[in-house]
Amino acid sequence: MTAHLFQPITVGSYHLANRIAMAPLTRSRAGQPGDVPTAMNAQYYRQRATAGLIITEATQISQQGKGYAWTPGIYTSEQVNAWRQVSEQVHEADGVIFMQLWHVGRVSHPSFQPDHALPVAPSALPVSGKTFIIDEQGKGVWGEVPIPRALEPNEIQDIISDYRQAARNAIQAGMDGVEIHAGNGYLLDQFINSASNHRQDAYGGSYENRARFLLEVVEGVAQEIGASKVGVRLTPMGRFMGMGDETPKETFSHIVHSLNRWPLAYLHLVEPAVVGTVKDENFDPQWDEIILQLRAIWQGVLIVAGGYDPEAAEQALVTGRADMVAFGRPFLANPDLPRRIKEGLQLNTPDPSTFFGGDHRGI
Repeated sequence: MTAHLFQPITVGSYHLANRIAMAPLTRSRAGQPGDVPTAMNAQYYRQRATAGLIITEATQISQQGKGYAWTPGIYTSEQVNAWRQVSEQVHEADGVIFMQLWHVGRVSHPSFQPDHALPVAPSALPVSGKTFIIDEQGKGVWGEVPIPRALEPNEIQDIISDYRQAARNAIQAGMDGVEIHAGNGYLLDQFINSASNHRQDAYGGSYENRARFLLEVVEGVAQEIGASKVGVRLTPMGRFMGMGDETPKETFSHIVHSLNRWPLAYLHLVEPAVVGTVKDENFDPQWDEIILQLRAIWQGVLIVAGGYDPEAAEQALVTGRADMVAFGRPFLANPDLPRRIKEGLQLNTPDPSTFFGGDHRGI
């Protein structure tokens, strides 16, 4: 039985038909030149509009924020116009869609950066990971991530302005709201975690300081488009791209307490069942204690994600662990995932060869 998954819920000002969210899924399929969505992208999202809420693939807020080949942006007029076609298709199918705003920080490559500069980060520390770049033949290949340079305080303010503008652009493109991506080892997460943030100014040191950048971004975006149109995604205990924090309970409790200042649409927590695209069997057992702690602190709608199947998702709702559950890879092979879950039908198995780039297969 999955009855709880199909109970309606109000998120921000939107009344959703069910409690199934489509998780943000990077596909590296943006049209070129310009990193713009195409008609295929619009069809892809329309096909999945029966999700209670669609959260788009991560979308860079600036050229500096880009870290992977062929990912879309939301900082040029061409990108805004192209995303408008996506939102129109989803709305025609009675769907609700939020755009995930993304700055990768140090997980980038000079080939993506303005003037081929080094990627930016809270601190100039090496990165344990690779990014997807374009080789001289125009093909996508995995490339080493260079040691980044540390951001100056005034540059942090510039990036906050970029988030504000990106949020405005997303609404102009017809999106119903935005999700601030503060997880998975990208820029805001790099500031949050002590393993990647060795700063000694107002944005480093204590967990209060390490959370400051995120909270200033949330404040700025909420001022631009209204808090009820803003969600935040966090990955407490995440290890992707070298993340790690000395005081995760204190750090993330402080963040969630602070987020309660605003009547946000939702908080989205990623459980450490998956690192990147690989299932993680060795996650820290503190996670379960932490999510229950954050659940108790958070005063709004809570979405969880991380390797859920329909049965586990239903149980998460029954026990009060969450209010909604986001599914990722199952949506790739099952555009009509909510119907299949409701009718107890067998799910198609996702094909990893279609996850990134490619053509209509796996659309």
